[in-house]
Amino acid sequence: MVRIRCKNIGETITVPFGSTLSEAFQTAAFEMSYGPVCAHVNNKAQGMNYRFYNNKDVCFLSLHHPSGMRTYTRTLFFVLAKAIEDLYPEGQLIIGAPVSRGYYCELHIGRDVQETDVVRISARMQEIIDADMPIHRIQCPIEDAITMFQKRGMTSKVQLLESQDELYTYYYKLENTINYFYGPLLTRTGMLHLFALTPYYDGLLLRIPSEKDPSVLEEYVEQKKMLGVIREHQQWQNILRVRTVGEFNKAILAGRASDLINVSEALQAKKLSDIADDIAQRKSRLVLIAGPSSSGKTTTAKRLAILMMACGLRPYTLSTDDYFVNRVDTPKDENGEYDFECIGAVDVKLFNEQMNAILRGEEVELPRYDFPTGKRVFEGRKLKIGPEDVIILEGNHALNPILTQQIPEEKKYRMYVSALTTIQLDDHNHISTVDIRLVRRILRDYRYRGYSAVETIKRLPSVKAGEEKWIFPYQELADATFNSALLYELGVIRDRVMPILEQVPERAPEYAEATRLRKFLMYFRSVPADEVPPTSLLREFAGGSSFKY
Repeated sequence: MVRIRCKNIGETITVPFGSTLSEAFQTAAFEMSYGPVCAHVNNKAQGMNYRFYNNKDVCFLSLHHPSGMRTYTRTLFFVLAKAIEDLYPEGQLIIGAPVSRGYYCELHIGRDVQETDVVRISARMQEIIDADMPIHRIQCPIEDAITMFQKRGMTSKVQLLESQDELYTYYYKLENTINYFYGPLLTRTGMLHLFALTPYYDGLLLRIPSEKDPSVLEEYVEQKKMLGVIREHQQWQNILRVRTVGEFNKAILAGRASDLINVSEALQAKKLSDIADDIAQRKSRLVLIAGPSSSGKTTTAKRLAILMMACGLRPYTLSTDDYFVNRVDTPKDENGEYDFECIGAVDVKLFNEQMNAILRGEEVELPRYDFPTGKRVFEGRKLKIGPEDVIILEGNHALNPILTQQIPEEKKYRMYVSALTTIQLDDHNHISTVDIRLVRRILRDYRYRGYSAVETIKRLPSVKAGEEKWIFPYQELADATFNSALLYELGVIRDRVMPILEQVPERAPEYAEATRLRKFLMYFRSVPADEVPPTSLLREFAGGSSFKY
């Protein structure tokens, strides 16, 4: 027998040697809505087919947990891939970046995708789900998996596995369909209770349940501008022939690291230069830059300021942080804690008064927020600008209409910044934008703020909640969207952030997330940082920037 400490019920249960997580859950005998779909075993995510051969700690997870939702979503990807394989044996499915609260998928079948195709695929997916087919996880030597994927023409998976150093790997099997995913899947297709597949521009949109309420789909949000940026970067990657991590690793091993760095930096510089030209042509006076945590807003603002000077403009950079209300006046959330993420934490009245005065050419004494004391202070820092000068304002609420409600629209230029990763692990494994920003933040917090990876990961849910409420709803209002992700960056970050993640102890709940990130980063070949320019946005996180922060 094996002893299992079940965290869900706070009790220890015993199960026969070799029992699965599914069998252990039956022994634990408690109700769980929308679960379990997977579990944390010794704080490491495992599928419900995991078997016990030693005593373990277990926490069963539902769709309300990020690990649970990832498991569900990956399984939907598998079912979608199988449905397309069944209906279009020569077709190619590419599951891309999250957009419009779903996943944008490309389907190449030798002609334009029609609505009837989407209906057929959706119906086939539902048939597979209704049949409640078992999903098998099979371990094998990595060369055997490579051979199997080669025979089926699954080139992106072959390239990914060929660039790895492990002796063994695993793959998933659903009837005669095989696939590779880098995290656990559900054990049966019948566990998928909700999805939607709809036409989306020239492809498909796979919609998934809401993490907050899995009985309904995530609410659709139109993100045409975001999709445009994603597709633009995909075109660049296709030109470079570096669309997947397998192709990336192949390029690094071939000595093309310098080319990838130089081209990635040049593409970002060109995009920022175009934005600076647009600002100059519009004669905008107030440039508003917003984006989620660790998207590189600060460096973007500094680089944009330089390019604006090259356009004959004189920019002045300010931060919304200096307009925080005194800490004692900060609104509180439902838990009675200060809510520093909300718009109420900013003195909107003072901000509008000062911005309008500055734009009229008046001299204004600017505030500074003193974070240690939690108070606004005035230290004689004054600003007066000329009629052709421009203010660059960077902050989480910069695109929120409430912040600039009294400032004339024709004076404003809105810019949204985010790390919109478009490189894929392979055709069916996307790389999460949240993951890119999280590893950036872990590295920055450790190097410059003295925070451990545990502390940074622990704060992630509250950071994401603030972004969902105060940043993402306004991204489509932007006049320009800037993708701060660099094609080569994870190859540089990998060796710097891995030792930080390895410090997370197994007993910490954050160990599951740290382990997942470590596994994800190990897919990338290392890239030396020597040739990364000192003005690169990546230097904000990796160090060595020529900018002062």
